[in-house]
Amino acid sequence: MTAPPVAIAGRKIGPGEPPYIVAELSGNHNGDIARALALIDAAKAAGADAVKLQTYTADTITIDHDGPEFRVHGGLWDGRRLYELYQEAHTPWAWHEELFAHARRIGIAIFSSPFDPTAVDLLEQLGAPAYKIASFELIDIPLIELCATTGKPLIMSTGLASPQEIAEAVTAARKSGSGGIILLHCTSAYPAPPSDMNLRTLQHLADEHGVVVGLSDHTLGVAASVAAVALGACFIEKHFTLSRAEGGVDSDFSLEPHELERLVKESRDAWLALGQVRYDEVPSEAASRDHRRSLYVVADVAAGEPLTPANVRSIRPGHGLPPKHLPQVLNRRAARPLKRGEPLAWEMLA
Repeated sequence: MTAPPVAIAGRKIGPGEPPYIVAELSGNHNGDIARALALIDAAKAAGADAVKLQTYTADTITIDHDGPEFRVHGGLWDGRRLYELYQEAHTPWAWHEELFAHARRIGIAIFSSPFDPTAVDLLEQLGAPAYKIASFELIDIPLIELCATTGKPLIMSTGLASPQEIAEAVTAARKSGSGGIILLHCTSAYPAPPSDMNLRTLQHLADEHGVVVGLSDHTLGVAASVAAVALGACFIEKHFTLSRAEGGVDSDFSLEPHELERLVKESRDAWLALGQVRYDEVPSEAASRDHRRSLYVVADVAAGEPLTPANVRSIRPGHGLPPKHLPQVLNRRAARPLKRGEPLAWEMLA
């Protein structure tokens, strides 16, 4: 079953459509709204279809607590307190209106991941065209239901989720009236090693749930995303920064502008290359057809003389008889004098 396409701000996403590329700003604005605006400009210049924010505050996503379970253990943010990390990484709500207005002004879609009902309220006021449910929130069924009741498309990341949890999230979204569902395969590691990506899961997600599928990609580079497109991903999300050297909470696994541009081009080239099942000659092959092998006279042959491996061979170009006829041709006699370099034809044989 082919999933029906999903539309975000008028752009169709699904099988048969070019891959939809989203630049995730996350906390890479480094607390500077001018940098956030520059990120939006750079994403547009690189050819991305959309930019995505994350709408939370430290107080809406966690509490200010010193307990060990409120610290990150291992990975990029090892030892950091959740509250302090989210204070640093959040996009101030006071910026949202300006960021949305700027994106619309330059012609790039913008939406966000809400992390609580107050975030949904804010984004509804701004006319967000879609909602993204982050991997860690996929088990927050009330949040999914609330987003779905808006009638907007839901993009849901599946990192860390069991098959049952994914099914519960999809069911909740459908029952609450979402405007379409896109499931993103995701490995919730920062960065994620390619060996842990398991991109073959994409087709299983599509088959199991009858939805458009994509990839939330935390690997370094663009290879996993391009491979995902070849395996059916219709939506690619990558974290994005102006410069990894300038730091930022997510910069280590984020693409720089020239890399995002490469992702856009290579993903779309991969999609174009998928094409359809066909074996007939395509227009770009026309000039090559003449250079296939065929049977040629490679030494002068007198009339009545037999054809032998010494005077007829399979060579390039392709204007003579197909090489499969060589056994039938050998030992036949020439119907007329044959010149070296002539393509062999049946009427040349007695």
